[in-house]
Amino acid sequence: MKALTWQGKRKVAFSDVPDPVIQDPSDIIIKVTSTAICGSDLHLYELLGPYMHAGDVLGHETMGIVQEVGSGITKLSVGDRVVIPFNISCGHCWMCQHDLQSQCETTQVRKHGKGAQFFGYSELYGQVPGGQAEYLRVPHADYGAVKVGHELPDHRYLFLSDILPTAWQGVEYASVPDGGTLAVYGLGPVGQLAARIGRHLGYEVLGIDPVAERRAMAERHGIQTLDFTKDTVGELRGRTGRGPDAVLDAVGMEAHGSPVSSMFQQATGLLPDKAAQLAMENVSADRTSVLDSAIDAVRRGGTLSISGVYAGAATPMPMVKLFDKQIQIRQGQCNVRSWTRKLLPLAEDAADPLGLDDLVTHEQPLSDGPQMYETFQKKQDACIKVVLKP
Repeated sequence: MKALTWQGKRKVAFSDVPDPVIQDPSDIIIKVTSTAICGSDLHLYELLGPYMHAGDVLGHETMGIVQEVGSGITKLSVGDRVVIPFNISCGHCWMCQHDLQSQCETTQVRKHGKGAQFFGYSELYGQVPGGQAEYLRVPHADYGAVKVGHELPDHRYLFLSDILPTAWQGVEYASVPDGGTLAVYGLGPVGQLAARIGRHLGYEVLGIDPVAERRAMAERHGIQTLDFTKDTVGELRGRTGRGPDAVLDAVGMEAHGSPVSSMFQQATGLLPDKAAQLAMENVSADRTSVLDSAIDAVRRGGTLSISGVYAGAATPMPMVKLFDKQIQIRQGQCNVRSWTRKLLPLAEDAADPLGLDDLVTHEQPLSDGPQMYETFQKKQDACIKVVLKP
């Protein structure tokens, strides 16, 4: 089959790879109908190369049609249409039973001290072949795969794999009081959905992003927007008085900031893999200007919710300021299956309350994937969300 494979820093290829096969009775094989490029895929493209291997199949936002089922499958049949959560969880361990599927004890990657396995996301998360491919093997499918209807277009369901529950969890973690104010830093796909979810839940939402096209998309959904400048914190305080009740960081390591940190990010890509891994695990690899701004902006006693991914184990945090302002912090990988029951009706609602019909900016053949990685990373052609069709 054909798939998008990692071949090196900023090198993605449209390659021939072996077809997936059933390996365990709990597996299914799906024919992929849509797969998306996630902002966190760009971390593999740019920074996490030390944990990648040439030929790794990318992608963790996937849906399709069941083609084959393992002997232990009881809830799915050939022909079913399914969405596949990005984290692989068993459904029966203590963590899954407590809605912490991203920490699944059955699939934890203990070699690297990580939580549940992910599709298409480096040896840190199990080196499981991803879904930017014609076919995908899905482990623990009776629990993980989300069965959906056949009537609506893929884009109404695809984002249940990652960015929609990630955004919902981020807003839930923000603990915005009734009628309160939520500021969302970063209006990429997760930030767009988080801002819309905040509006849907009745909050005043302020979106911050330096890219005009992203601000324009958010504004179409009733979001007040600001550019990201040195005056952003003052503007947020000016609009809210004390500062927003909660701030959601939907940027993470893609934030623009310290040139020293930026140089370190680039340098790790030039080191031998083991040396680069050691550096990333012991030195700050992240540019934290967004995180610093979010901490400054949130009101005293407010909440900081972090959905953006950071890579450096030693990323510095201003502990004196956090303590003095009595800021609560919640963060973590999304526990996808804990939110799908709540989100599926919203995805299927004819009124489209979360604006899922207005998120995809580029829909291309899977063969165009290498070029779309570059376009997305460079924010060219007003690119916000890419969906690929095998």
